[in-house]
Amino acid sequence: MPEMPDLLAAGLMLLVLFIGGWISFKMRFPDVIIYLLIGIVVSSWLADSHLLYFAGEIGIVLLFFMLGMEFPVRQLILVATKVFRAGILDIILSFGVTVGITLAFGLGWLEALIIGGVAYATSSSITAKMLENSKRMVNPESEFILGLLIFEDLFAPVLVALLVSMTVGSGVTLGMLGWTFVQIIILVAGAVLLGIFVFRKLRSFVDRYMDEDFFLLFVFGIALTYGGIALYLNLSEVLGAFLAGIILAEVKRSDVLEGLVVRFRDLLLPMFFVYFGTTIEVGEGVPMIPMLLVLLFWSVAAKIIVGFAGGKLYGLSSKVALRAGLSLTQRGEFSIIVAALATGTLRTFSSIFILLSALVGVYLFQKAPELATSIYGKKRGKKPV
Repeated sequence: MPEMPDLLAAGLMLLVLFIGGWISFKMRFPDVIIYLLIGIVVSSWLADSHLLYFAGEIGIVLLFFMLGMEFPVRQLILVATKVFRAGILDIILSFGVTVGITLAFGLGWLEALIIGGVAYATSSSITAKMLENSKRMVNPESEFILGLLIFEDLFAPVLVALLVSMTVGSGVTLGMLGWTFVQIIILVAGAVLLGIFVFRKLRSFVDRYMDEDFFLLFVFGIALTYGGIALYLNLSEVLGAFLAGIILAEVKRSDVLEGLVVRFRDLLLPMFFVYFGTTIEVGEGVPMIPMLLVLLFWSVAAKIIVGFAGGKLYGLSSKVALRAGLSLTQRGEFSIIVAALATGTLRTFSSIFILLSALVGVYLFQKAPELATSIYGKKRGKKPV
């Protein structure tokens, strides 16, 4: 039998995703979970599909590119300053304490550090998608949540570099970690300088051509190029795409530019979650069940604490801070990158942890407004933040 053409495979995949999206809509169930489950089901056929990976990668780049356009440079600096203490608390609880719990269960230092890395970061893609789907992007906690996600994307490359060095046995050098910091600073500083000194002066250029068909190529080119530069520096393309959005935010035409991008994002983003699902290795059975349950509980509790305490430090009210904490518990793409460093039982354990965390996290995200209101009431929620 001849091999299926890519065009036919892509068409069938889009139809399957349409059915998944329709079921999600009719059942009022998160489409992200449907797409993840589709990915797990088709993983035998599409686990190594470069086409699926690349389409999904562009989708996630466009998602964070649009988010970046909501943060001009001045606002980004303000958010970064306010979210710093919450970010440090996140590292201590979600990474440090998780490592300690894993050691207490008798695993070695390397295994404990890998599990700590898997449990550390909230899924940027799932969280951002859920914020948009639930129309909560305008809520006061969204700025804090996005700021914390970006903080994690800044710390994550350093953590991955550390873990990779330990797993290959090459040792960790101050020079290597220092170079990673330098790359992050170069990427962020480059975006700030381009935004302030170049793109602020391009407003008349954008106004003149943004209704032309070819202008879309300019917008996509900026998003993919800066995301690609981040990858070239061994950093996250999500971080690069977010910074590209910040660059274009300086032309003060975000509403129009987002309108150019949104349809392409909606077409390609489901591919990312399907690919994400294909990378989850369920394996044969569930290993280390007691530790899995303890770490799953702690990972959820740690993010709620970070969201609540960090949100209060950020200036949110108790109700809004709790809503933020309940919206941060899902793990995702960064956890998978770290899980790929594990082998055998530890990799299966990590994959199941990520899947369960995503399911629990999406549920808590949806219930966050209701749970926060049941604790603090509607009247308190109307206080200014």
